[in-house]
Amino acid sequence: MNGDKKSDVYAQEKQNFIQHFSQIVKMLTEDEMGHPETGDAIARLKEILEYNVIGGKYNRGLTVLAVFQELEEPKKQDADSLQRALTVGWCVELLQAFFLVSDDIMDSSLTRRGQLCWYQKPGIGLDAINDAILLEACIYRLLKLYCREQPYYLNLIELFLQISYQTEIGQTLDLITAPQGNVDLGRFTEKRYKSIVKYKTAFYSFYLPVAAAMYMDDYLDLFGDPNVTGKIGTDIQDNKCSWLVVQCLQRASPEQRQILQENYGQKEAEKVARVKALYEEMELPAAFTQYEEDSYSRLLGLIEQYSEPLPPAIFLGLAHKIYKRKK
Repeated sequence: MNGDKKSDVYAQEKQNFIQHFSQIVKMLTEDEMGHPETGDAIARLKEILEYNVIGGKYNRGLTVLAVFQELEEPKKQDADSLQRALTVGWCVELLQAFFLVSDDIMDSSLTRRGQLCWYQKPGIGLDAINDAILLEACIYRLLKLYCREQPYYLNLIELFLQISYQTEIGQTLDLITAPQGNVDLGRFTEKRYKSIVKYKTAFYSFYLPVAAAMYMDDYLDLFGDPNVTGKIGTDIQDNKCSWLVVQCLQRASPEQRQILQENYGQKEAEKVARVKALYEEMELPAAFTQYEEDSYSRLLGLIEQYSEPLPPAIFLGLAHKIYKRKK
């Protein structure tokens, strides 16, 4: 299949996926919308869904669909099973929304996906905590509505719960490695950075969508331009254990370490700018590009070696989406 054909197919899949969202909202809100007791809360839920679940790249949700279509024999891909795959894809996006709404509060972020963070909107504030919990509850309502009769129902529930736990453990590592107002550069090791990334991001971003689709068959932020990424990175202010700070510490002279010590983990704009300038002086953006190249080659090698019995295309598609991205 040539490149243009492939991108047309991908655009079409994305279109179908996005169109299914209105049905998701309908299923979650329609029956109770006018309810004399809960109606007002359901109207709020509709608003929460439409603001927070839409606007990303949908890579995770689309992966569920792509893997399902790749694995399931065509004759079993009837309208109902495709609808279930679309729904489980949206469940992954709901999980993402639940994490992001919460994470943005914890990180005091300003924007997300090119718009104000939900909790920053006038009149929302910390009520967003309950809104995030509602987003999580919607996952299990959808799984029940669409998949309750399926043999894999329990597996999917347990998968979503397990991945939520792992992600929350990752967030805990992230937070305890970046305590507010207490900068201890000794905490920023490569080992700790890798653990945070693995638990906080990798499980729900890569393992979850592939595993969810497999159960449905018979198989068992800093140098980005906010106009592109849609969010303003706050790793420096938030004292986060990021790839950049870990590398900076590995290469820093005593003087450079001192600059970091004096400026990291503080919200003053000039201190943040000083850390960014230090990263630039140490040529860390270029080092990141090299690191990305190396890990990409390593990943391609691993896919080649271990994808069996799954088609390598599933993983290659994911690899292409996450590497070299500006977002």
